[in-house]
Amino acid sequence: MREQTVSQAGVYPRALDARAGGESAAAQFAIEARDFNFYYGGFRALEHITMAAPRHQITALIGPSGTGKSTLLRAMNRMHDETPGTSCEGALMLEGQDINAFADLIALRKRVGMIFQRPNPFPMSIFENVAYGLRLNAQRVPKDAIAAQVEHALRGAALWDEVKDKLQQSGLALSGGQQQRLCIARAIAVEPAVLLMDEPCAALDPIATLKIEELMTELVSRYTIVIVTHNLQQAGRVSEQTIFLSMNPDTRAGFVVEAGLTQEIFTSPQDPRTLAYISGRFG
Repeated sequence: MREQTVSQAGVYPRALDARAGGESAAAQFAIEARDFNFYYGGFRALEHITMAAPRHQITALIGPSGTGKSTLLRAMNRMHDETPGTSCEGALMLEGQDINAFADLIALRKRVGMIFQRPNPFPMSIFENVAYGLRLNAQRVPKDAIAAQVEHALRGAALWDEVKDKLQQSGLALSGGQQQRLCIARAIAVEPAVLLMDEPCAALDPIATLKIEELMTELVSRYTIVIVTHNLQQAGRVSEQTIFLSMNPDTRAGFVVEAGLTQEIFTSPQDPRTLAYISGRFG
């Protein structure tokens, strides 16, 4: 695991923090924010966010409700584009490219998949749920290759053995945990670079939660994962680095308090606000 430094500004490998030789930011990080601000109309929801999600690692965003964790996550694949009055400042980068400069949202969301708090399978068959993205013209997937890619995605989501004999049944007929894994299969079928997960286990029972956590640890060898979670035990179990956000009491905007290796954040945080949150004294 890369040696990292902890600072209020964010988390960067030391060699890159100095910007002296070595790999570029695009080579090391899948997602990077530099002094990123996000607004809903005149209200600033995020202020001066600087953070980075290293490739092929799980980065957890934690913090009290209302600190902008989901806002930040959704900004990473421009889910806010349809919300009137939203705007942003600063840089938000995907593998060195400005996320807000993508002219083709389909191309961006092919590279940045999104898993939501509640499973949201489409009202169609299990097969068609996974094939949906593959059928888009932008994917240019030959029709005779779709079945193999659907199977590959379902295997990648640890769901194939459970559904291989009922692919034409509705995805809505699956259990909650299976539905969430179906949504993961749908996301990874188009081979994204990054998977964003917004409390993916919040609506699941402990057994289904364990399966999703095990799946995340398997998927990270192929994808970079950024997860928002209020479950500190989950962040401790699955993530390699953790970013703690809190709210500026003067502006009511979310900001990064501290970031670093998960083990260090949970055992020896440098900021007293992080310690207070981790120990349950606030939030």
